[in-house]
Order: sequence, then C-alpha cells, then structure tokens
Amino acid sequence: MAKTKTAFFCQNCGTQYAKWAGQCSACKEWNTIVEELIQKENKSTWKTKVNGSTKAAKPLSIAEISTDKEERLDVKDQEFNRVLGGGLVPGSLVLLGGEPGIGKSTLLLQIALKLPYKTLYVSGEESLKQIKMRADRLYPGSNSCFILTETKTQQIFQQIAALEPDILVIDSIQTLHSDYIESSAGSISQIRECTAELIKFAKETNTPVILVGHITKDGSIAGPKILEHMVDTVLQFEGDRNYMYRILRALKNRFGSTAELGIYEMQGDGLREVSNPSEILISKNEDHLSGTAIVATLEGMRPLLIEIQALVSSAVYGTPQRTTTGFNSKRLNMLLAVLEKRAGFKLGAKDVFLNITGGITVDDPAIDLGVVAAVLSSNADIPIEKGVCFAAEVGLAGEVRPVRRVDQRILEAEKLGFTSIFVSKNNKIGLKNPSINIIKVSRIEEVVNKLFG
Repeated sequence: MAKTKTAFFCQNCGTQYAKWAGQCSACKEWNTIVEELIQKENKSTWKTKVNGSTKAAKPLSIAEISTDKEERLDVKDQEFNRVLGGGLVPGSLVLLGGEPGIGKSTLLLQIALKLPYKTLYVSGEESLKQIKMRADRLYPGSNSCFILTETKTQQIFQQIAALEPDILVIDSIQTLHSDYIESSAGSISQIRECTAELIKFAKETNTPVILVGHITKDGSIAGPKILEHMVDTVLQFEGDRNYMYRILRALKNRFGSTAELGIYEMQGDGLREVSNPSEILISKNEDHLSGTAIVATLEGMRPLLIEIQALVSSAVYGTPQRTTTGFNSKRLNMLLAVLEKRAGFKLGAKDVFLNITGGITVDDPAIDLGVVAAVLSSNADIPIEKGVCFAAEVGLAGEVRPVRRVDQRILEAEKLGFTSIFVSKNNKIGLKNPSINIIKVSRIEEVVNKLFG
C-alpha cells in the first residue's frame, strides 16, 4: 500500500491547498476548504494491453495524420445530434448538467432505449425497478439497453469488460467512488479520480461516455472546474419546471459549434423533440389584444419567433414597479428611459410588467424594438396589427440599430406567415424579392408613427 496523505480542497472550485484556510484564494468563498484523505496506489483501473504489454502512443509527423472526417454515432434524436454537432464522437466524454428534476435522467434513458447500439446505463441514484417503470413509460420494448445500478468504478469496469458496450451512460458522476481514493463519494478528489478513470477507458477503447453532473445553487456544474476542462463536451439542460419546455445548450464542444441548441417539450411519455419552436412559442389567440408583440430572435444558430407581453398601469404605491420574466430588468429600465427622454412618453409614474411567453429567457438585443412596441401598445391600449413582427436593437439616443443575421430572421418570419417586419435602416439585407414587407426605420419615433399614427 502506498502512503496515505491528507490534502485540503475547496468544495466550490476544487483548488488544492497544503493546509486549511478560512477563505479560498481562487474563488474568494469562505469556509469551503475541507480536508480529504488521498490514498494513491501504483495500480491503474483500466488498461489496454497488446501482446501482454501496455499500449504506448508514438509521435507522428503532422503530414502523416489522417484528416478523414470522424464517423459519428447517430443517437436517433435530432435535437441532441444538433447540439453535439452531428452525433456522438467515438471516444468522447460528454458532461450533461442541469437542475434537479429538470429531466436529465429522462432524456438520457430515452436516448439509450432508442439507440440501435449496445448501451450500458449505469445509475447510482435509482433502483432497477424505478428505471424499469420509467423505461416502460418512455420507450417499451428496447433490447439493446442494459441497466446497472452500481457506484464503485472497479465493479463498473468489470461489467464493462464482460458486456463490451458501444456507449456508456453514467448517472451521475457525483455518486461514483473509487477504492484508490480514501474519501466519500461526491468529494473533489473522488470526482476527479473517477472522471480520469472514465477518460482513460473512453480514449483507449474508443467508446463514447455520457456523464450526468449535478449543479450548484448558482447554476454551474458542481465539483472542481477542472471537470469541465477534462471532458470534451459540456451540455446544459435548462428550463422552468413549471413550464413544459426544456432547452439543451452546448457550453463547450471540441467537435462542433457551441451556438446550437435543442428544444424539447416535456410530456407524460417523455421528452418530445420540437422541430419548429416558433409555432409553439407564439400563442394562437385570435383576440386582438394590446401589449403583445412578436419578435424574431436567434438562439445560437437557430432563428425563433417569440411573443412578448407587456402591461403598463398606473402605480398604486409610491414607487413604480418594474417586473420582468425572461428579460433583463436593467435593460427594460434603459428602454423605458429612452422612451421618456427621446420619444416623450411619461412612463416614470407607471408600473411596467414584461413577460416572454413559454418560460424561456432571451438575451438577444434584437428584441429591444419588440419590447418598446409592446410597452407602447399596452400604454395606449392599442393592439399592434396582426402579422407584424420586429427585429432591431434600440440605442440610448433612440436610434434603431442593426442586428446580426437579419436575413435568417426575415426568412423565419416569412415562413410563419407574417406580412411585415420592422428592421433597422442600416441593416444590409441580401434577400431578393421576399414576400414579406420589410419596413426600415432609423428612430423609434418612426416606429411609433407607423404603428399608432
């Protein structure tokens, strides 16, 4: 046995210290440094042997390295494939994070049941009966998915050697523990060691591994930050549990773009892929209501049309309220100040409530003009004409500023049957003979005159 030694780790960021300290010098958090026992052995958990000896890598000239396109595994889920960049890369590690109860286990079990490849789903959080009941609800009749409830990595690797799966799913990395580390499961050293063993297995056997990771209260993946650097892809599964929609984003992707996202709808029989989210995020209400505006936004590389609702009313109490859902409240305050200073609307003594329907959060500045239109529509109690949408940023001087990739926004609005779209006069539009009416404006006063004049 090797010598057992003690180390101190910050439970927030994973920084290692030789002795205890009250404050972590890396993340500046207090009382997060905890002592952990580390026992190191000169024994490896997973080894690939060739002719009785360990396989060693050899240096190659850069001219000798093949540039053939990497073959990817189709996971039979268009949204998941899109976010990954076209499918799972053999030998890659994918880390999926999200809030408790958001649907991480449901998504991965649903994918594992549909895969035509031999898949091993390892769960350290649920029993076999629980997983079986969920599997019967999601996708009954699967023969290629194998379930294992185990938390010790040595036992897991024994079953992997016997089964030889094509894809490995671990739910979750925080529940695993290795015999070679003398600390509890979920600690910094255990997470780091278990992930290193899985990386070694994935790279040497060319088997893709998907890990589920817990998140902290501020939304970042729990455990050391080095965990995100070790894996190839980091995915974030987000959404409000009170709404039915879920968004899958790529925060890091060595094999594709991080600008893509996938959208799902939570149903009783699992997560349904949403191929055209614009039709779902826009209400089918036939009533002509004031305070509602449709905007063309971009989520990653994907154009979406979303609905913005605003309510402006007289302030009952002394201080007017500014409440937003899915939109930055500071940006709303800025737009209201622009309306009061540049356009002459007295909104300083009125309550303003803003909501983006569908439970999604949008940071795209191109929805500024839609927010302004919805606020003015509610203030005057005049509905915006049906078939009108917006795609422009509003500056502090009241000017309407251009936005990126306006052609894609216009095409999405045209596809969904909109008749007019407001854009900046300075936007260069490359579309030829579009069927939608493109209204170019340079100041918000022009927008007010065209909408309510």
